[in-house]
Amino acid sequence: MRKIIIPTDFSANAFNALKYAAELFKYEKSEFYLLHAYADEVYSFEGVITHDLLDEYKATVKEKCISELEKITAEIKQLYSNPKHNFHPVSAFGLLIDEVNDLAEKENADLIITATRGSTNDRKLTFGSNTLQIIKYVQCPVLSIPENYSFSDPENILFPTNYLLPYQKRELKLVGGIARSFCSHVHMLYVSRFAEETLRQLDNKMAITEQFYDLKITHHHEDSLEKTQAIEKMIDDLNIDLLILVNSRHSYLENILYSSTIDKFGLHPKVPFLVLQNFHRS
Repeated sequence: MRKIIIPTDFSANAFNALKYAAELFKYEKSEFYLLHAYADEVYSFEGVITHDLLDEYKATVKEKCISELEKITAEIKQLYSNPKHNFHPVSAFGLLIDEVNDLAEKENADLIITATRGSTNDRKLTFGSNTLQIIKYVQCPVLSIPENYSFSDPENILFPTNYLLPYQKRELKLVGGIARSFCSHVHMLYVSRFAEETLRQLDNKMAITEQFYDLKITHHHEDSLEKTQAIEKMIDDLNIDLLILVNSRHSYLENILYSSTIDKFGLHPKVPFLVLQNFHRS
């Protein structure tokens, strides 16, 4: 059974991510947690408010949030009447990043699904600030859905890797489960001038192949293009429906000296974007 957290700010983009989630896991028994954190709404009140009235105002905002959560829960159930799915509205007084992280830990969640941008929808930004923080800091895989992206079966999945990281089995099983549901073709992309020939690389490549044992896999080697360019080219050439990348944990110094693939590629995502955190969880 899947446990999936879907943060929502009640925007059209957030509801589109929810619809994508219902389609992506339509074949699996799943528990969806629709989360709205409302601390910012309380503290952004522009008028004068005393401590005596704060609790009353918090209660008013909470009641409104619960009503909105119930509304979108009813709407998604009407659109996708799937007996395999249960929806749980969660209203929390706190900061979104903290509430998502706490809920993921409490429920031992498999995945967080979010829109690339929320209600502010600043088209100058690829990722809204909340989405980017969730991707960077929450210790759970995150799937981000571009604005207005209509669901299509993920027939082709692109998984760039240098085979230097020993991926967590739980996260590879998540990718494999999605691929098996739709008989997807998994394209492994290695971008380097050198062949993957070290013992570490060969062992990690074998471990990935073992997790994807019954899937159609093609290995690609790109030795001329920069990594971001190679990813974008493969997305276009292979009609990729889902991109997989890993949020590796760099040191503070490395973060200053180098920008990650996620940061660079995140400027122009065209397809749903699954970020594995490569973090060990039970």
